[in-house]
Amino acid sequence: MLRSTFFLLFLLWYSAVSAENGDPKSRYSRSEYIAMWKDVAVQQMRDHGIPASITLAQAILESGDGNSMLARQGNNHFGIKCHGWTGKKVYHDDDARNECFRKYRDASESFADHSDFLKRPRYAFLFDYEVTDYKSWAKGLKKAGYATNPRYPELLIRLIEENNLAAYDAEALSGMPAERTARRRESSPEKSGDITVTLGGSSAFKLSDNNIKYTVTTTAETPRSLAKKLNMGPWQVRRYNDFDKGEKIAAGTRVYMQPKRRKAAKAKSHTVAAGETLRDISQMYGVKMRLLRKRSGFDRGYEVKPGDKVILK
Repeated sequence: MLRSTFFLLFLLWYSAVSAENGDPKSRYSRSEYIAMWKDVAVQQMRDHGIPASITLAQAILESGDGNSMLARQGNNHFGIKCHGWTGKKVYHDDDARNECFRKYRDASESFADHSDFLKRPRYAFLFDYEVTDYKSWAKGLKKAGYATNPRYPELLIRLIEENNLAAYDAEALSGMPAERTARRRESSPEKSGDITVTLGGSSAFKLSDNNIKYTVTTTAETPRSLAKKLNMGPWQVRRYNDFDKGEKIAAGTRVYMQPKRRKAAKAKSHTVAAGETLRDISQMYGVKMRLLRKRSGFDRGYEVKPGDKVILK
């Protein structure tokens, strides 16, 4: 018994050492790698709104299914370079010789850091895309300069489709599965003009005049309590409505259940009235607040004043 226990421990030790040293016999297969990290990618999507399919495809591509030197020695699965990093480092030849890359205590930290990395301003426009639109995300990453390979979007899209990674986007949105959403669309033609769409005899949601699903709160809420009621992720409620984490949402507030649009359906501009904020106007017309600020020439942090003109399209 002791001998067999010792032999088992030896095998486990040898396996770990072989993996660290890149022994070909211990290389991960694509299916093994996906099985190992799919739950982490799903959780990152729920927390941050980055498609799980994109996270997994990037990790597969950047880490060679977890078999690259950076993944083995630095737990770095996304090839993120140091750039002001104060933690441990690992060096590797990439665009230049002996470049500095971030080193993590474990690979899950690499996945979390990847999400934080994509929340930088240069990637902000990616979050204007639907979270299930992996093709736009793939092309957007290239546009933002994430990778220098001109075929980067094509490679990500191929990985997603060949390995059915979009299924993990649906899993992350498990409160509103893709098949159920599809059935709703088929059974309920959606019309514009702030109408109520009825499903099976009950009011499910309303539609704004630019075709965005929304509801109106009847009691005080938080993003988390609303998410539970609407079968959404808390990050979706926050991002779609520009709410802060833990914010108190008053009764009577319009809450969008889909991303706001890039422009208003009809009006071209809005003159700010007393007591209105930029977010109030964003919610009123269903237009992304970031785009209103940019089009109107308002600096970040500027608070609109009565008489200011907000450009809607």
